[in-house]
Amino acid sequence: MREYLKFYIDGQWTDPAQSDTFEVINPATEEVAGTVSLGSSADVDKAVAAARRAFPAWSATSREERLALLEKILDVYQRRMGDIATALTEEMGAPAALASGFQVNLGLGHLTTAIEVLRNFVFEEQRGGSLVVKEPIGVCGLITPWNWPISLIAVKVFPALATGCTMVLKPSEQSPFNGQVFAEVLDEAGVPAGVFNLVQGDGPGVGRALSGHPDVDMVSFTGSTRAGIDVAANAAAGVKRVTQELGGKGPNIILDDADLAENVGKGVATMMMNSGQTCSAPSRMLVPGERMEEAIAAAREAASQVTVGDPTGDAAIGPVVSKAQFEKVQGLIKKGIDEGANLVAGGVGRPEGLTTGYFVQPTVFADVKNDMTIAREEIFGPVLTILGYDSIDHAIEIANDTDYGLAGFVAGADLELARNVARRIRAGNIAINDAFDFGAPFGGYKKSGNGREWGEFGFDDYLEIKGILGYSPEDGS
Repeated sequence: MREYLKFYIDGQWTDPAQSDTFEVINPATEEVAGTVSLGSSADVDKAVAAARRAFPAWSATSREERLALLEKILDVYQRRMGDIATALTEEMGAPAALASGFQVNLGLGHLTTAIEVLRNFVFEEQRGGSLVVKEPIGVCGLITPWNWPISLIAVKVFPALATGCTMVLKPSEQSPFNGQVFAEVLDEAGVPAGVFNLVQGDGPGVGRALSGHPDVDMVSFTGSTRAGIDVAANAAAGVKRVTQELGGKGPNIILDDADLAENVGKGVATMMMNSGQTCSAPSRMLVPGERMEEAIAAAREAASQVTVGDPTGDAAIGPVVSKAQFEKVQGLIKKGIDEGANLVAGGVGRPEGLTTGYFVQPTVFADVKNDMTIAREEIFGPVLTILGYDSIDHAIEIANDTDYGLAGFVAGADLELARNVARRIRAGNIAINDAFDFGAPFGGYKKSGNGREWGEFGFDDYLEIKGILGYSPEDGS
């Protein structure tokens, strides 16, 4: 049983302004896994004030000083990866192999990428007689979700540190344990007092106070589109910068020249990973209409191979994060059945043999129409929809017929054709043949957000651009 009742503010573990606790439920057992304090606006005020005091000194540090600190953090993070993984399994039900593998390694990758980018990042550049300077924006409010928690903390904190910003982090109250361990990592590594601050809490109590705080210069938020709209509206009065990575309904276009069975199998496995709780998941699989039956057979077989169960064991997927999420997913599965989609695998209810825990059957629908609810809404569970297309133009039309635009996927043997299809998908991050790259920009079009994270693109949102005119003679000499 974990108990985290203090916040990390101004380099110290600090009691909250008022006593208000929250029980974190282990979604695999439905039992209490631990307790955290929920913060208030008073705690946010204290943390922001600490970050504001720390900003002048930290923003004036050299590239070499910030690199040295990030290298120290890297050493401590690597030693604590096992602790972070254990926390993830307890608080959100991530299978042990996923938690100790991709989950914590994404955080590690964002850290090593920030170090690599910082070594060569151009903070000043002369253009004619003017000097263009990129300066740290100031105090940053970082609000992260529960589904890939350590990755999404890392992808915000490390670029903020690297660019000279100070910050206040609010992790999700649904998965707060890893945030506490992360704060321990930064404390042990010697992050100066006030540069990094952690306040646990929920959206109404801490998120709104942080996003609307007059002394916060920018807010970076990852979560649902609904919550993102609230964050942006709350921040608007301060005219502060707001960057958001929100929901998605990613199309996965399998071209006719691709190995259909192989790519359908990969698509099913990718969709089910992390119990489908991934904003960039390939949740709409598009296959040639005349090959739908072939795709159905491959998807049914692939879904049957996805084991569900105790996340401390060797199951491929664990539970969804909470009772509320379980009920939402169950309702959408039922909606898919009611609207006439072809249920290929899974369905309503827990998998056979599981009577406790928020476990969802790996579910596949085929012959889905793009106006069906399951093709429009982000389900955030292990539920895949398969849609047929008549031509490449038709596939792209379906792919872009969505309110979202976070990620897309293309599979095909003809690379030039796959490239052309990728260019036409209206989304911020497109993977051709399962490619992965920490240096590529990640972020969304439309209701999937704004701004970009990952690699050098992740630095830009934490920097202001200043033009100093008359810096040198017009010929640049």
